Amino acid sequence: MTIKVGDKIPSCNLMTMTADGPGPINTDEYFADRKIVVFSVPGAFTPTCSAKHLPGFVERAAEFAAKGVDEIACFAVNDVFVMNAWGNSGGAEGKVSMLADGNGAFAKSLGLEMDASAFGMGLRSQRFSMIVDNGTVTELNIEEPGAFQVSSADYALSQL
Repeated sequence: MTIKVGDKIPSCNLMTMTADGPGPINTDEYFADRKIVVFSVPGAFTPTCSAKHLPGFVERAAEFAAKGVDEIACFAVNDVFVMNAWGNSGGAEGKVSMLADGNGAFAKSLGLEMDASAFGMGLRSQRFSMIVDNGTVTELNIEEPGAFQVSSADYALSQL
């Protein structure tokens, strides 16, 4: 079943790059007592994701902070090393946290996984954004296949 507004974020583990190397992030702890804007992409370094999705959130990070957002998080079904490299190449440091869902467990727990096997990409996450306040989804924007509108930084800012 797909997560919806009013639902709690499911308990899951993601990975992020720390100063000491890859480190786990537990969603229960990560989303507690904070307002986080999350966006998900089908894959790091893919065309729309690299040209539009990540850059929009990086460029508008200060506007999100001014509206009370504690953190912006990007996640994808990629390993932590790929997510870190993509974040570095996209100027995300200090603006957007890059979270790896290497096995797709988080996407699946949200009910937002997709099968991109026809494109040689296997199981991935759908493109979406959501606003999470203290672990509860307050806004959820799921893109139609091939679209990029409701998961953009501009759209998320309009919901705050």
